[in-house]
Amino acid sequence: MPAARNKSELLAVFDKDLAKLRKTLDAVDEETSTLSAPDDAVTIRGIIAHRTHWMGMFHHWYEDGIAGREVFVPAKGYKWNQLKAYNAPVYAKGDETPWPELLSAFDAACGRLRSFIVARDDQELYADGVHAWTGKWTLGRYAEASGPSHFRSANSYIRKALKAARQA
Repeated sequence: MPAARNKSELLAVFDKDLAKLRKTLDAVDEETSTLSAPDDAVTIRGIIAHRTHWMGMFHHWYEDGIAGREVFVPAKGYKWNQLKAYNAPVYAKGDETPWPELLSAFDAACGRLRSFIVARDDQELYADGVHAWTGKWTLGRYAEASGPSHFRSANSYIRKALKAARQA
């Protein structure tokens, strides 16, 4: 799927992919939230905690950049190839958090990211070089990676975990 090129496309993909994920999440309750896919130990809870966390990271990067602080992407002391180690405690915390609390935090993070996108124009979201910390990507591309792209992969993973549980 090609990346969005403007605010309208970004909002459309955000809404579409979030709706698909929410439909899948309707089938998840406290008990099934502890399931994982056959080839991965990460639970559905961990997946939702992870997606929530990374939407928050996007806002931290943006806020640090606007404030003139150093922006650590992906995180201070980590490189992109070290995300497994970075994400492990995020998944673990998700496993310890009650399902309704995770869903509430996820919904709040989705609302915050969508509101952020709505409040920006195409220039800020998609012009090259507007934010130094984004490097070769635009702010809109980072927002898409933090939201819709993560919604798609979460939806796929959760569906896989639920299907495996039905077949067991």
